[in-house]
Amino acid sequence: MPVRRLTRRNLLLGTAALVPLLSRGASAFGERGRFIPAVARHGGRWDARLSGLRRIAWELQRRTSVEVVPDARAIPVGSPDLFEYPFLYFGGDGAFPALTDAEVANLRRYLTYGGFMLADANDGSDGDGFDASFRREMARVLPQSPLAEVPSSHVVFKSFFLLDAAPGRLLNKPLPLAATLGKRAAVLYSQNDLAGAWSRSESGDYEFDVSPGGEPQRELALRMGINACMYALCLDYKDDAVHLPLILNKRR
Repeated sequence: MPVRRLTRRNLLLGTAALVPLLSRGASAFGERGRFIPAVARHGGRWDARLSGLRRIAWELQRRTSVEVVPDARAIPVGSPDLFEYPFLYFGGDGAFPALTDAEVANLRRYLTYGGFMLADANDGSDGDGFDASFRREMARVLPQSPLAEVPSSHVVFKSFFLLDAAPGRLLNKPLPLAATLGKRAAVLYSQNDLAGAWSRSESGDYEFDVSPGGEPQRELALRMGINACMYALCLDYKDDAVHLPLILNKRR
């Protein structure tokens, strides 16, 4: 039987009664048990890695028991539709304009209610470009939760695969940053362009070379993406038992 530990989605849908979701079409109900990557649509180049998001959804289904819709749903940052998705990808290639106050409030509400956001500097920037813009906006969204380096012992490195670093298309920073709410990493931020390592062209070839580690580094980036997805879906696991249900299932 497929494993569906969508506890974070249930939390979002429960608490989001405060926002107007009832206008959604009935067709959405058939997808609520499946993982769909949501992509934050902001004022910059937010759509540079859509093929990578579709690919990581496909890899998640192939390598785990999670059922997916292999799509990448673009959702405006200020939209109440955010609350239907436990996983939000916020990427960008280059600087982007400041979010509006309404967008800041909506994103704060999403993260506070239990949503998870994977942020990704597609330009591999550090101190300028996407990096500068994203740090500026996170200081507005979660001012009491500054970004800090994630230790290699964090559960996100063992939510499915056992990892000790988070490379992407690049390896600028071995460890990502996180904004934490309580004991939960609400935001995970990579400056390594994770989705750049996942992206494929229409012909099926990978779009970008991976440096400096080549194809082994790409595989680690895929595993890190799956770990991030599993972390978004599993809010209530224990560090020492996170693998147990899936391991036992495969042994059976």
